[in-house]
Amino acid sequence: MDNHNIDHDREDRIGFQEVVYGESKSVEDLSHILENFISNGKNVLITKLQKDKASIFLKKYADSMYDEPSGIFILKPLNEIAKKNEVAIISAGTSDIHVSNEVFYTLKYMGVNAIKINDVGVAGVHRLMAKLEVLRSFKILVVIAGFEGALPTVIGGLLPQPIIAVPTDIGYGVAKGGHVALNAMLSSCANGISVVNINNGYGAAMSAVRILNLINK
Repeated sequence: MDNHNIDHDREDRIGFQEVVYGESKSVEDLSHILENFISNGKNVLITKLQKDKASIFLKKYADSMYDEPSGIFILKPLNEIAKKNEVAIISAGTSDIHVSNEVFYTLKYMGVNAIKINDVGVAGVHRLMAKLEVLRSFKILVVIAGFEGALPTVIGGLLPQPIIAVPTDIGYGVAKGGHVALNAMLSSCANGISVVNINNGYGAAMSAVRILNLINK
């Protein structure tokens, strides 16, 4: 008996289907959930899935994919998206790849094209300045940073689009764990920045999806 009460009506209510948080679930529970989605003819996105669990499902489902840095697992291949890139995912450093990839693959799963622009942190702000004209062409900017978390504020003072800021756990000393970056983003003097929780790339992506669904309606 399957005791997992999947919310299959969510897409009709709010425009996107239920996504599965994988980190705290057992292989057995995840297997039941996957089969539930399959029996309803749906694809599945699992977030924060550990490598050992993913390896089991990759063997069982031949067409599935897994991105190890982000922990994103997708059951079935995704269709190519005809629309142009609508979201820019901007990260301060290469170490933020676990979050930038989570944003990227979540958006792709939801039918949104995005581009990743890495390594433009404030320690070398000239790298960001060289990208400003490119960044103006996107509808939404997802800005990711660890350490002191200054990048969203800098971008918020330079560009007009909605900005979704994501603090990461990258850093050491007082910056370790991402709380400095989170507090800095919450305290930003750049007007109108939205902030999600530490390492919450999925949440940032879904915020962008909600905005785009209204813009493009």
